[in-house]
Formats: sequence, C-alpha cells, structure tokens
Amino acid sequence: ARFTIAGARVPCEAPRTQQTSAKSASIDRCTPALRAAAQRPRRPRPSMAEQVKAADAPAPALSFGNFADKVASPSGGFNFKAPEFNTGNQGLFGAPTKFGETADKKDDKKEDEANPEAQESTAEFTPVVQLDEVEVKTHEEDEDVDFKIRAKLFRFSETLLNKGSGKKEWIERGVGEVKLLKHRENSMVRVLMRQEKTMKIICNHVVDPRIELEPNVGSDRSWVWSAWDFSSGELEDTIFAIRFGNSDGAKEYKEAFEKAKAHMKALKDGADGEANAEADAAADALAGLSAGADKEKP
Repeated sequence: ARFTIAGARVPCEAPRTQQTSAKSASIDRCTPALRAAAQRPRRPRPSMAEQVKAADAPAPALSFGNFADKVASPSGGFNFKAPEFNTGNQGLFGAPTKFGETADKKDDKKEDEANPEAQESTAEFTPVVQLDEVEVKTHEEDEDVDFKIRAKLFRFSETLLNKGSGKKEWIERGVGEVKLLKHRENSMVRVLMRQEKTMKIICNHVVDPRIELEPNVGSDRSWVWSAWDFSSGELEDTIFAIRFGNSDGAKEYKEAFEKAKAHMKALKDGADGEANAEADAAADALAGLSAGADKEKP
C-alpha cells in the first residue's frame, strides 16, 4: 500500500511477518543445497576478548616428522615427508636409508662400527711376482773414511741448453757429505761425494798431489780446484767448487786434503804403505817357499 504525505508518495514498509513469508517462498523455489545452506543456523561471532586471546596464542609449529605424528598433534602443521621407496626410510631431513637397504642392514652396520676389530680383513694375497733380495754394493766396503763433512758442490761446465757452444757457467750439483776414503790394500785416497737424497755420485776422483785448493772469490768457506773426475763413468777434466757452512769447516777440509796429498805423494815416490801384520806374515811365508826343491842325492 502506498500513502501520500505532503504531496510525496512514500512506500510504506510491509509488516515483518509478510517479509518472512516472502523469504520462505523464495527459498522454496531454490535448489535443495541452497535451501539447506539458508536454513543452517549461523555461528555466533566471537567477542573482542576471544579475538585478542586467539591473536596472542603461539603459531603452530611446522612438522617435519611422519604423517602419523602430524595427525596426532593437536596443532596440526605441514608435512614435507619424502616418498618412501621401502620400509624403514625416514623423512626428508632425517637419516634416509639407501635404496634396497633394510633396517636390519642398518643395525648390522651400527654393530660393525661399534666393533672395529670385526672390520679387519684377514684375507691373504700371494704376490704374482716374487722379488728376491738383492745386495747393493757401494764399492766403499774396502775403504776407510779418513774425513767427512757436509757441503754443497758446484761444477763449472756447459748446461744442456749450451751443450757444444763452449759457454760454461757454475752449475749446482747437490748437497751431501764429501768424504776422503783410503783403500785398505793399496792405501790410495780418493774424494767421493754423493747427493744426500738420491745418493747419486757427483764427485769421484783420486787425490792428486798436484791439486791445489784455491779460495773462491776471496771467500773463507769455499774452495775451487780442478781434477780428473770419474763420477759420470768417464774421465773428464772438471773444475769444482765446494762451499761449507762456516769457515771452520772449510779449514778442516783443507787440512785433511793436504794430509791426503802428502800421503799420495809418498806413495808415488815409492814409499811403503802402512804396516800390516797380516801382510808381513804372508810375505814371510812366501819367502820360505822355493820354486823347486833340490832332490836328495843317492
């Protein structure tokens, strides 16, 4: 019904009972699903105090365990569990087992780690090639060491790049012990030096009485000399330079070298070697023998 007030037409609100009946009529014309949703009672809106309490509550923690723990947990959460290929495989961030490995194998592995003696191998392997022990001779077995000292040796010769060009320079031969060796039978003295790591012979020559040790550029711990060297297997006229750790070592080496020169000079002049009781006894025995014994006369 419409009424006119002061020349204006204003719709009059229908009674509430009439609106309810109209709403019910519209619901009846809807589908059953919409009809059930419209007739479901609305949940009451939480109060302000309940909203503040819910905001202050801690956030639910993420669950990286298995699915059963997540379901049992009241807080719920996400589960990033990796797909299981076999029984006993743990989650993504756990200790997964290898593909095809069971829990029993993992237990056996833990027992082996706890008992390291069980892991020791007792297998024995026979070598394919049998290597016999070889006796290595240094050719120093029949010589006595009169003097030795550690030093660094140099040689004045051509390098591999300057081979045949005639251009020579000082080349370092190595560090080791330089020795003065005297032979037990002929009393000959020689200079022998080996590299201390490779034991390679870098200097090997007889002490010639004509050799003179001269200071190297005025240094008090270095000497220069020339000799027929046999370290490469062939006699070569070589110029050597040797450097010691201090001047005292250089002086001791020169004194021992001069003493060896005097001994070699005496041998060259025809002097007898050192007295040897065994050699003297053998000489006396040979002197008592005759090449042919006189036959007894009848």
